[in-house]
Amino acid sequence: MATKKKMITRDDIVSKYMDYVLEKGEKPKSVYHFVKENDFTEAEFYTFFGTIEGLEKEIFRLFFVNTVDLLHKNSEYAAYNMKNKMLSFYFTFFEMLTANRSYVLQSLKLDRNPLKNLVQLTSLREVFKEYVSEILTDDYRLEQERLQKFQEKTIQESAWLQLMMTIKFWIDDSSPAFEKTDIFIEKSVNASFELMNVAPINHLIDFGKFLFKEKIYSKQ
Repeated sequence: MATKKKMITRDDIVSKYMDYVLEKGEKPKSVYHFVKENDFTEAEFYTFFGTIEGLEKEIFRLFFVNTVDLLHKNSEYAAYNMKNKMLSFYFTFFEMLTANRSYVLQSLKLDRNPLKNLVQLTSLREVFKEYVSEILTDDYRLEQERLQKFQEKTIQESAWLQLMMTIKFWIDDSSPAFEKTDIFIEKSVNASFELMNVAPINHLIDFGKFLFKEKIYSKQ
């Protein structure tokens, strides 16, 4: 009696796609080529994803979702202030990226046009901005209600740019255990919260010194 074929899941497709990119060094030419190589059907693929590009975006979104899931498993996380929540997110998210570093580096260099590679991060951008809005506390909101919406969008966009800068730093980081990325995260998050607080600029100066040192010594 023939055994019933196991139904493919969303996670199966994600895993198979990541393996394909790593093994082939390129993205599939079409959904047809991808499913044929992995012994499942186009209908099964389209149950979960509309396009290859949609699948690529979902992978980076899942890095975020898995990060937040891990954060909420820590019973102390809910009591953290905004800065500590952000630091916890960064350290956990980059542990997630490091665990999948080969895929991340490969996928972000597949196209000669860097902007096309960054399209993969659009779903990540949406959920990250939502996360920033969720953890934003009254301590960092303006009192004037009419300016709050503008301020919140500014904080979201600034936080996204900071995340992109950190990803770029991490990609270029060759230090053991990516320890320089950890330093970059701590200093950049501290600096950004100093700006929101309009507080003393100690952390900004500290972050500036770190960047200057990295720029100078990396050229030697």
